[in-house]
Amino acid sequence: MSAIAHADHGEHDHHGPLHHQFEDIGQQNESYIVGMWTFLVTEVMFFGALFIIYTLYRSMYQLDFFIAHEHLSIPMGAFNTVVLLISSFTMVMAVHCAQLKQRNFVLANIAMTIGFAFVFLFVKYFEYASKFEDKLFPGTGFTNTASVFHENGVLNGQPIDLNHAQLFYGLYFGMTGLHAVHIIAGIIVLSALFNLWWRRVESVTEDFVPTEMVGLYWHFVDLVWIFLFPLMYLMPQPH
Repeated sequence: MSAIAHADHGEHDHHGPLHHQFEDIGQQNESYIVGMWTFLVTEVMFFGALFIIYTLYRSMYQLDFFIAHEHLSIPMGAFNTVVLLISSFTMVMAVHCAQLKQRNFVLANIAMTIGFAFVFLFVKYFEYASKFEDKLFPGTGFTNTASVFHENGVLNGQPIDLNHAQLFYGLYFGMTGLHAVHIIAGIIVLSALFNLWWRRVESVTEDFVPTEMVGLYWHFVDLVWIFLFPLMYLMPQPH
């Protein structure tokens, strides 16, 4: 009887990366993958709706959106694009090193990814600050003069419609702000992953899939910015 009780107890012990609710590591990893991709699909639909809204309004007010977008800083946007692309590379290296169980390299790459995320937010802070300074934040305090825009808000003899400009900046702050929230969430998740690796928790050190799932989320965040940058910052002049 005692031997049977000991065997039953051993079946429910948590050893290594396998959690007690799964039969084997394959089933566990399949659950990770299905769960993460389901989450990412919902995120794609969420951002996709915003991109559709932006596309519709931009097609309706091309001239006003173009004049309004010229107040954005292309160098800052381009710099942040490079920062996120590099962070994607360091995240890839973290996953690769996790597969090889090279703990120190995993920690180093996760730390660099977190650092690049903070750099992105630091640059975005100054970018947002310039918009608040020029009263380009949507709301009752939005600027009532076109002089803050390039060439005093006039293109081909046509002045900018400030209501449409406010719409552009509403979409700008809404979409880039939501992206920044995802960056902050990524920092939190990456920090938790770093802590697990630092403490040598077997669920991550013996199984690279959790690290890979965090990497998938981070690549998604980077991909969203890859679309936001040209749409917001590199708008072609309408005919």
